[in-house]
Amino acid sequence: MLTLNHTGVSHTVFHLLGIPGLEDQHVWVSIPFFISYIITLLGNSLLIFTILTKRSLHEPMYLFLCMLAGADVVLSTSTVPQALAIFWFHAGEISLDRCITQFFMIHCTFLFESGILLVMAFDRYIAICYPLRYTTILTYTRIGKIGVTTFLKSFCTVFPIIFLLKRLTFCHNNIIPHTFCVHIGLAKYACNDIRVNIWYGVFVLLSILVLDVVPIFISYVLILRAIFSMPSQDARRKALNTCGSHVCIIILFYGPGIFTTLTQRFGRHIPPHIHILLANVNILIPPMLNPIIYGIKTKQIRERVAHVFFPKHK
Repeated sequence: MLTLNHTGVSHTVFHLLGIPGLEDQHVWVSIPFFISYIITLLGNSLLIFTILTKRSLHEPMYLFLCMLAGADVVLSTSTVPQALAIFWFHAGEISLDRCITQFFMIHCTFLFESGILLVMAFDRYIAICYPLRYTTILTYTRIGKIGVTTFLKSFCTVFPIIFLLKRLTFCHNNIIPHTFCVHIGLAKYACNDIRVNIWYGVFVLLSILVLDVVPIFISYVLILRAIFSMPSQDARRKALNTCGSHVCIIILFYGPGIFTTLTQRFGRHIPPHIHILLANVNILIPPMLNPIIYGIKTKQIRERVAHVFFPKHK
């Protein structure tokens, strides 16, 4: 349903185009989307099952990893099925409410994952710098409170954007050249002044930088200082190995996002479909690789997974 383009009439239905410029290749583009989504679902579900059913894995680090895996499933499910519907069935029509819900799920989950990565950095800091107090500081009760607090922080940060979008009148266009809905990508079609939306978006990005990225960096500076002050080389190697998986996940999570932001800011001559593909990389790659990285680098998880598939071979 299309509405007229004049002031006072607002679009209530939008049309996601997928990846403009690659319409003829949508079926081929869908293949990596579909494969990565299946790997994400299977890998993260197996990781959650492994952690919850193995008593020895009921440690803070693995419980936080379980939360991260659950968020990865939500993030992928919020975006990839919609993209596949566009690629396979040209089903890009989406209502304004669904569009806002989708963007809310994406942004809220992204902020939750960023918060969990910060908590995991804090976990490694306590484990290496204060090992004797580790179990008394990170109790099960405190882990639960940390998870709830992290979710509420992300929810409350993103929630005002719903009202910032609901106040707008979308009369310019209702064709969105993307595979999913994003805040400013939707707001730019409004006839109203969207400076509040832009500045709030900047505030959210700065909150991630100040409240998550900087503390993570400081945590690892302190961790590395503690590691290299250890007298034993073997102890240093083991300490570095326990942090390796988390560092890889941090790079996977923030790296593509930073690269995408830079290309959007300075790569004005880059074709639009490249920007959209890069935005999808943020959604596809980290959730797919997170369980693989932890599965490869963590002996307890490897052994548990092997026992699940090959119960007769320990």
